[in-house]
Amino acid sequence: MMKCTRCGKYTLRKDKCPYCGGQLTNPHPPRYSPDDRMWRYRLMLKVALGQLNVSEETRRRILESLGPGKV
Repeated sequence: MMKCTRCGKYTLRKDKCPYCGGQLTNPHPPRYSPDDRMWRYRLMLKVALGQLNVSEETRRRILESLGPGKV
């Protein structure tokens, strides 16, 4: 099941919206796995991009752990 970004209608097509010709996206988030090995990197990326509100001290420590020139 895909959702059109332009008109918001759902369809089973994968290439383009049959109603308006808009781009289609998957409306569901990816599945969660408790064995996720990449959680640490996603967390660091969110902090580095400012998408996650953390204290300045925590932000500084996370960015230092990435090393120079990583962000």
